[in-house]
Order: sequence, then C-alpha cells, then structure tokens
Amino acid sequence: MRRAGILLCGLCLLCGLDGTVAVLALVLTSASFAQTQSADWPQWRGPTRDGAVLSFTPPNAWPDALTRKWKVSVGIGYATPVLIGNRVYMFSRRGDNEVLAAIDATSGKEVWATSYPAAFNLNSAAARHEKGPKSTPAFANGVVYTLGMTGIVTAFNAADGAKKWQTPAPKKTPIYHTAMSPLVDRGLVIAHDDAALAAFDPQTGVVKWRWAGDGPAYGSPIAGNFGGVRQVICLSDQNIVGVDETSGALLWKLPFRTEYDQNAITPTVYGDTLIVSGLEKGVTAIRPVKRGTEWTAAAVWHNDDASLYMTNGVIVRYTFVAMSHKNSGQFFALDARTGKTLWKSAPRQASNAAISHAGDLLFMLKDDGELLIGQASMTAFEPAKRYTVADSATWSAPAIAGNRLFVKDTQSLTLWTW
Repeated sequence: MRRAGILLCGLCLLCGLDGTVAVLALVLTSASFAQTQSADWPQWRGPTRDGAVLSFTPPNAWPDALTRKWKVSVGIGYATPVLIGNRVYMFSRRGDNEVLAAIDATSGKEVWATSYPAAFNLNSAAARHEKGPKSTPAFANGVVYTLGMTGIVTAFNAADGAKKWQTPAPKKTPIYHTAMSPLVDRGLVIAHDDAALAAFDPQTGVVKWRWAGDGPAYGSPIAGNFGGVRQVICLSDQNIVGVDETSGALLWKLPFRTEYDQNAITPTVYGDTLIVSGLEKGVTAIRPVKRGTEWTAAAVWHNDDASLYMTNGVIVRYTFVAMSHKNSGQFFALDARTGKTLWKSAPRQASNAAISHAGDLLFMLKDDGELLIGQASMTAFEPAKRYTVADSATWSAPAIAGNRLFVKDTQSLTLWTW
C-alpha cells in the first residue's frame, strides 16, 4: 500500500498545493497510504529513527478538529512518548526525581511508575527549557532504556517497571545537560557517559566499548551501513564521527563545531550520504568512503540558505524537509541529491518544530502546540489542516500510530484521534 500511496501523490510533489486542491490531494494520498505494519513507536524519531510513520490510518476526510480522548499530568520534560502495543512509556521529572511511567493507551490510566533521585543545578542559560529529561527512551526486547539529565542510564523492565540495572551519573555532562536519546542496535545500548559514545550491554549495563576522542553533545546517534561496515554515527562536541559498531573504533571524523558548542542534530541518512547541520552551519551532505584500509568523509554538497538548530529534518522521496532557525523559524525543502533549495516558507513560523511524515504526508508540530498537516511539494508547503493540540509548549516530538497522536506538552500527555 505504501508504494501505491507514493505513486498516486507523485503529481503532488510536482506542483504547489492550496485550498480545495490541497485538501483533496491530502485525502486521496492518505487513503492510499493505509498500512498494516506495527503501530509501535519504540524510540526517538519513530520505528526507523528518521521521522517516518510506518503505521498510519487515514480518515475518510480530515475533520475540522481532532478528538481528544484523554489528557493526564505526567511531569515535565521533552521526551517523546514511547508506544508499545497498548502501553505508553513516558519519561519525565516530578520534583527532584526522574520517573518512567507506564500508561494505558486506551484510558490514560497510569499502570506503574518507577522513580530515582536526580537532583542537579540547572545551567541558567537553559532555564527556560526547565530540568528535563530531554532524552527519549528506547524500547527493545521487553526493556525500556533511559538517559537522564545527569547522565544516568537505566534499564527498566517494561512489564512492571522494575530496574534491571542503572549506571552512576558520570563526572561530566554537556554544559546544557543531556539531550541524546539512546539507540538500541544489534545487542548494544548506545548513549554517552563522560565520552561522546558508549555502548552498554543491554542485560547488565557493562560498558562494551567507549569512544572518548571527544566529549558528548546533544544530538542522538544513528546506526547505518556504509562501505559494508555497520557504523554508529553522531555529532560529538566538536565533530561528526563514525565508529565501528562492533568495537567502537573510530573510522572517520570531520570537524563540526557550532556557535556556543550546541551540536544538537540527529544525522539524516539519504542513500550513501549523511545530511547534517547546526546553528549557523548551513546544511551539508557528507559521504563516508573506504579506500583500501582508510576511511574518508567529505562534503558532497553544502547549502547556506538554511541551518538547523534543534529541528530535525525528514526525507520525503528525494527532498529534505526541515525548519531553519533563520528568519525566526522558517520551513524549507532541499533537493537531497544536490542540495538545491526548492522552497522556503514565510518567516516567523516557530522556535522549533517536530517533523514526521507518512509517505508524502507531512506532520509538523510547532512548539506553540499547533499541528500542521499537508502534502509535500517541490514548490511550497501549504498546510491543508491546522490543529491546536496543546495549550502549553510542545518541544517534545509526538508519537503517531494508526489514527492516534500522542502529544507531550510542558506537563501533560494527551491522546488525540481523527
């Protein structure tokens, strides 16, 4: 069904959309994209860690307003809700404790909550974002893994919340505290401690390897195959790096330092390239290549029209769609093959936005609680629907599955349906 949806909306990518035409195209494309894949949202940026919605149930017609099923107070923080089956796992702060709570997805009732003390002194420069946590948990094989604001990594039994293991807080964390979301891949839990990258045994928490060539940053790691080697790739404090996932050995690195040392973007994979950006750094595509026994990584293209600060982009076919911090928040699209600017929205859109996509259908949740839904286009983004889904800040990315949208605002978690 996914292929049918993409073929049907190919025309939409070649023309701008507005008004009735946009709504019609939105409904047609949505109807063609109905999926039967797993409805889970198990980690940062979804099932494939790239903002793609793999389970999406479209409405016959998009309503004037979404239906609020429930809203519950869960504590502060920016973690995305993690959805497994009919249970939502929410990582948040309540007082001086960090809490992982399991919530029934149908009723909003809390099933269990497990906490541990995590008091710390917040950097004054980060005060408006409060004390977090900012890291989204990762679920794998019946266990939920979290990274707290002080760098504590914890493994919780998903069934009852029992702690399987927990690491002590490292002596040093990023100056604005942690924001990296753990990655679980091929029998490793990958996050950071004092080092930029550390791989933990999922059963015991024992460190299997550590790459300490640089300090940790705020962007989250991804795993991918480049040159026949499974690599963990992320922005560290001063670089973008690729390390061998099996051993943690450095394969390649490129200097990458942003203003105020705020490397906060998760790399986006497009074919054999990685799209990266940062505050006032433009957008760059990098290709890691192995020649003989040596690795190199160099820029394939670069675009200075836009820069990413905290908003991560998505790949829709061969376009890279994101929001630049320039012009007080501006949505844009680049040709992922060449880096050419395809379009830019009007300025002053938002301070941040969480962007997801189901095929060619874009979901853009702005930090003011407004959700934009519309068709990807080669020429413009004209939202076909706008919904208010929160009455306080929505810095957390939502979880989308089937016809359900789980939105975390400053203090609460809300389930919306269509």
